[in-house]
Amino acid sequence: MKHVLEIDSIQKKFDLKTILSDVYLKCETGEIVGLLGRNGSGKSTLLQIVFGVLKADFKFIRVDGVVKSKTSELFNEISYLSQDNFLPKNFSVAKVIDLSIKKDKINDFYSDETITTLKNKSIGELSSGELRYLEIKLVLNNPSKFVLLDEPYNGLSPLLIEKINDLILKSYAQKGIIITDHNYESIIGISTRLTLLKEGKLHHIKNKGELVEKGYLSR
Repeated sequence: MKHVLEIDSIQKKFDLKTILSDVYLKCETGEIVGLLGRNGSGKSTLLQIVFGVLKADFKFIRVDGVVKSKTSELFNEISYLSQDNFLPKNFSVAKVIDLSIKKDKINDFYSDETITTLKNKSIGELSSGELRYLEIKLVLNNPSKFVLLDEPYNGLSPLLIEKINDLILKSYAQKGIIITDHNYESIIGISTRLTLLKEGKLHHIKNKGELVEKGYLSR
């Protein structure tokens, strides 16, 4: 069964400057929606508003046609990977996995070679790439229907980016994923649909040529 997340009429100003103006975005399970835009265009702001960690001047969030007005109502529906690391440095990797993953899914979680090599380390001992990989894997294994990924490729080697993309592609049959990153080539490569945030408005992109027309990519 398909599930639908609708982000509607999002408006946000900072100090009288309009960052988001009447933004509408729809994401269904089985979709990876790429959110592109220049630095400061409001991509992270939009994801934070959707998840509820940032207040909007106006917003409607609907899941399967039902308006969700309280942030607490969205925690079961949406998972969010922020740009900042969120795991406690003094915890062991094994403890974080035990606390985050359902018991019947833990063996499956450890069947990933990259995770097995981290098992006996503490979070504070991980490299930035290893930590990001673990965080993304945890977020994608959350039972929520939708996932928001903000800068998942930040500081990752090309090899880890490939592994992250594999994780995302394995997950999206059951989930709707909205992803934004400065690494636009990876976003374009992995997304089933593209959007572009420019001057507060969200544009739905049909092909790469439109990104050139709208001044996001050069010819």
